[in-house]
Amino acid sequence: MESTEKKPRGKRGQGCIYLRGRTYWVKFSANGVAYQEPADTESKKEATDFLKARILAHANGDVVLDAKRVTVASLYEALIAEYKNQRQDAEWAEGRWTTHLESFFGGMRAADVGTDTLNRYIELRREEKAANGTINRELSLLQRAFMLGYESQPRKVARPLRFHRLPESKPRMGFIEAKQYAALAANCSGFMRTMLCLSYSFGFRKSELLSLRVSDVNLTAGTLQLRDSKNGEARKVSLTQDAKNLLAACCHGKAGDVHVFTRGKGTKAVADFRATWDKITLAAECSGLLFHDLRRSAVRNMVRGGIPETVAMKISGHKTRNVFDRYNITSERDLADAARKIELSYTQATLPENADVSPVEEKAENVILQ
Repeated sequence: MESTEKKPRGKRGQGCIYLRGRTYWVKFSANGVAYQEPADTESKKEATDFLKARILAHANGDVVLDAKRVTVASLYEALIAEYKNQRQDAEWAEGRWTTHLESFFGGMRAADVGTDTLNRYIELRREEKAANGTINRELSLLQRAFMLGYESQPRKVARPLRFHRLPESKPRMGFIEAKQYAALAANCSGFMRTMLCLSYSFGFRKSELLSLRVSDVNLTAGTLQLRDSKNGEARKVSLTQDAKNLLAACCHGKAGDVHVFTRGKGTKAVADFRATWDKITLAAECSGLLFHDLRRSAVRNMVRGGIPETVAMKISGHKTRNVFDRYNITSERDLADAARKIELSYTQATLPENADVSPVEEKAENVILQ
């Protein structure tokens, strides 16, 4: 005969488990709200563990509230807000959304986005002839938006969004040597000559140069303050004498809020110089050279000039070592120089201790500098 004595109740907040048919359910309250959920198990122990896990999840803020109401568009709005707060290129992120992502994900619930959804988007963008790198950038933005929703309190999505990055083509290896730079400089003048010098010397991006204003240039101190940077961080460089002289000519007679690079004697900012660049590269016999190749050349020159890589990264504006290394390109000449230095080390190692090695060193150095 079963006992009619009531079992003692658990402490408030611990919840309870109970059978509904053959499976257990759990009942508990969190933040003043009562919850009843199926534990989907016939084991009392497993149901008890499930109950404890659910209570802990609510206490830690790990439970998604109103998941059915969270849309991809609302998550992306949080991403744009973060870009603006971090002074990153919010305009670019917004452009990716309005141009491609919104038409596919705009009316979709975040909870409905998974691997199959991402694969359909990839197929669509490939049909539109989008490059793998472009698709990766777009999905990376979406991934970040979901991560912000996952990290928010309370959570907006139950899990981060993951996708397998598509293979991308190898990074461009274009750069120029000093002789090619001299040929380019001889075939350009005006604003283009100054932009050539700044990009080749400091690795400035085209967009960074075009946004430069006269107030950013301090000719007295010999410095340039780059405020509108792609990575969102302002940076200052000390100018070479050549760069200082060229900038002085571009800034002459202009107010502080005027763009440095303007056409003719007016104040209209340069917006596009592709036609001019094509004429210059053709005249200098560097056809096919991109303006961005000057940035790679600058990084390479700084490293080979003995500038510490941390300093070079600050000058060029690279935030990650991985991207910086991609710009630090090795040429056939670099490999030949390395071989000469290795041969010199072998020669020195086999000489007698009292041998005069200075003539050998001098000869080797002359070879390397040629």
